[in-house]
Order: sequence, then structure tokens, then C-alpha cells
Amino acid sequence: QLQLVESGGGLVQPGGSLRLSCAASGFILDDYAIAWFRQAPGKEHEGVSSIVIISGRTTYADSVKGRFTIARDNAKKTVFLQMNSLKPEDTAVYYCAADRFGGGSLRTSAYEYWTQGTQVTVSS
Repeated sequence: QLQLVESGGGLVQPGGSLRLSCAASGFILDDYAIAWFRQAPGKEHEGVSSIVIISGRTTYADSVKGRFTIARDNAKKTVFLQMNSLKPEDTAVYYCAADRFGGGSLRTSAYEYWTQGTQVTVSS
């Protein structure tokens, strides 16, 4: 049974860092693209970053380029989102999602499997 479990959210001061993890089980990770989305209060889901596992090709939203890095650990079947230089506007619930044979789109409609979400709050 396919399962995604995320961890790593929390409260951090502006300028700080957090790392989110998305651990996969029950499926062949190489067949998938994994993406991170976020949803701030009163806003729609926003695609943050994606990685096509087999190729390693990454995509980033303009709002996080140069600050966030997505990476995979194939042995651990885990995808990470390293978030540096965090800003208050990064505050949101962050979700990990999987798209079988996906190309790394940042559209929510492309993804079949989602986590429950983890809160990231950037505040002093």
C-alpha cells in the first residue's frame, strides 16, 4: 500500500532554516515525481518544488528559488526539502505529493497521492 509520511515542520524565526522529509513506502520511488506544495491561510495550494526521481530533474517556484533545495535519498526512499532564509510569507501547511510517471509539474491536479500536511510557521 502506497504511503507518504512527512515530517520536519515547526516554528522558526525569519532567516532560519528547516528541513522537511517525505518518506515513501509501498511503491517504487523511481517511477514517481515527488513535489512539495504549500497552502497559506485563505490562499490556494502553491507548488513549491518537485523532483523527478529517476532523472533527478528539479523544478522550483520563483518564490523559493535560491532558498529552497529539493533532494532525494534513494536508499532511504525519502525526499527532502531544505528551506533556508525563511520568510514570514513562507508560513503555510506544507504537503508532499507523488505523481506516478510524472514529469515534475507543480500543478496540484497532476498528483495522485498526498500527505496530511505539516505546519511551517516563520515568525519572530
